[in-house]
Amino acid sequence: MRASFADLLAEAGARRAAVGAFTCYNLETAIGVLRAAERRRRGVILLLGEKSFRGPGGELLAAALVAAADKAAVPACVQLDHVSDLGLIERAFECGAGAVMADGASLPFEDNVDFVRAAAGLARRAGGHVEVELGGIAGDEDVARAVDAGALTDPDEAVELVARTGAACLAVSIGNVHGVYRDPPALDWPRLVAIRERVEVPLSLHGASGLPDSDVHRAISLGIAKVNVNADLRRHYLEATGRLLDEVRPGARVLELNLAQAHAVESAVVAKLGVYEASVEERV
Repeated sequence: MRASFADLLAEAGARRAAVGAFTCYNLETAIGVLRAAERRRRGVILLLGEKSFRGPGGELLAAALVAAADKAAVPACVQLDHVSDLGLIERAFECGAGAVMADGASLPFEDNVDFVRAAAGLARRAGGHVEVELGGIAGDEDVARAVDAGALTDPDEAVELVARTGAACLAVSIGNVHGVYRDPPALDWPRLVAIRERVEVPLSLHGASGLPDSDVHRAISLGIAKVNVNADLRRHYLEATGRLLDEVRPGARVLELNLAQAHAVESAVVAKLGVYEASVEERV
């Protein structure tokens, strides 16, 4: 069933857990994510990347993800991820997305405020929500490359950005990156604590694919309510494809390949959701 972005975050936060947000490039990925969520009996967020949405068939993919969320047995929301174009944001809400990640992090602070406020206005008219980023989460959401961490989130600016824009969620930069970490992750835990103490909206952690479970546990215990995953799912999807491609080529058994791809994603997401639902005692 389609669910409110804000409600999913609030429900997870109340349990001191986190919502899993997973990038979906096609229906096989989405099917795997939703089957895993149904097995765990937890809500999820289906992420749609800006490049996917902007590309050929992007609106069809968005509509398909919304339809999949509608038919899911658990609460699910579709979110357009890391978008910096107000026209795309408006189109995403028209397609049924429940949230967008309005990414103005590369802009000067005041320009970021103006951009997010405009995005939030579009969201309100559609009954949706906006996630905002402050700092710079390095890397590419769609290509796994080794990168160094970007600019870190300033707690004082975070308070002001959220207050002035009406954002429903803040993506923090505390040493996390998209894709592959060049060096072992070294997250800035005191910074996360300072942000959580001052910012009232839920916090999200991007770039979780390269983090050890212990870091994810700790981040959730310190207030992270949404965890984004992309690269890990792509890896499992492609590994399943590589294993079976020669086997299914005779007879062109595409359906068999698609089922295996969805199953690989499902297995990965089941494990991830288990991490995000770990009890407080398990995190100590």
